[in-house]
Amino acid sequence: MSVHAELQQTIDDMIDAERGILAADESTGTMTKRLKAIGVDSTEENRRWYRSMLLSTPDIGKYICGVIFYEETLSQQDNKGTPLPELAASQGIIPGIKVDKGKGPLPGAPGDMITYGLDGLGERLVRYRKQGARFAKWREVYPITPHNPTALGLTANAEMLARYAAVCQATGIVPIVEPEVLIDGDHSIARAAEVNEQVWHAVFHALHQHGVILEHMILKPSMVTPGKDAKKATPDEVAEMTLRILRRKVPAAIPSINFLSGGQTPEEATANLNALNQHGKKAPWHLSMSYGRALQEPAMKAWSGDVHNRDQAQQALLKRARLNSRARRGEYTADQE
Repeated sequence: MSVHAELQQTIDDMIDAERGILAADESTGTMTKRLKAIGVDSTEENRRWYRSMLLSTPDIGKYICGVIFYEETLSQQDNKGTPLPELAASQGIIPGIKVDKGKGPLPGAPGDMITYGLDGLGERLVRYRKQGARFAKWREVYPITPHNPTALGLTANAEMLARYAAVCQATGIVPIVEPEVLIDGDHSIARAAEVNEQVWHAVFHALHQHGVILEHMILKPSMVTPGKDAKKATPDEVAEMTLRILRRKVPAAIPSINFLSGGQTPEEATANLNALNQHGKKAPWHLSMSYGRALQEPAMKAWSGDVHNRDQAQQALLKRARLNSRARRGEYTADQE
């Protein structure tokens, strides 16, 4: 099978009108914070058990099409010795891998950040592919302040995303391109819309320059929301503003837009996704999700480190996945919670 055919096959297997992506790619540091919050030690064994529990949830493949792994998880096994990528595939869930190496300050652009990890990416992707990964994810972050993102920040971050995506496609891996506009601050939804428009414009300009095939990638953007310290917007307001900017800047060739939850509660993330699909019925892209905490938080609380809570934790995950599947069709209501 040609590289082009492999990329198209992964897109076909991942994109439909019902399912979304589970982001289970928390770094060890992030996972440690989340486990500490529920009184659980962040040992490799606890992380392995928890993630294998998520993937073995009965019927989870009805609502989840792909899972993003952290590098550690890609080589782990469940209690029966099944590699976790194989466990995911047995549920009809495509395994993927986070490939960036974290972020740091961008020199020359005070307040902006840049993500590391391009060195050796091609070789790593070949190894990840042998371990079962069929797609990858790379995240760039954009703080909002009166001065950020700067022109350099917009250009440099877009360049990193485009270079990553081009390397992925050259090795037969579908890239998820994640330009995350952070919600930290008290900025208005209008300011968030302005920044997202600048970000998406820069990203697609860079993708074009690097010859990235838009039909063979997935966009994982932020929803356009006010800062977390500002007055919340309604789901209708979030949907209307997000779709307005998407229509201006995101080509119709993109097959799917899988939003990140970006600090929203599980209920907020589902309600906003529902509104996006109600308002975007004629949109040229699938409007889906790639949620981490907004899918996992209820399951992690139900588990709380006790193996006897396995069934409750799996049911909590299944419920959130099912509700987001309904939101994908614009059929979610709060009384379903």
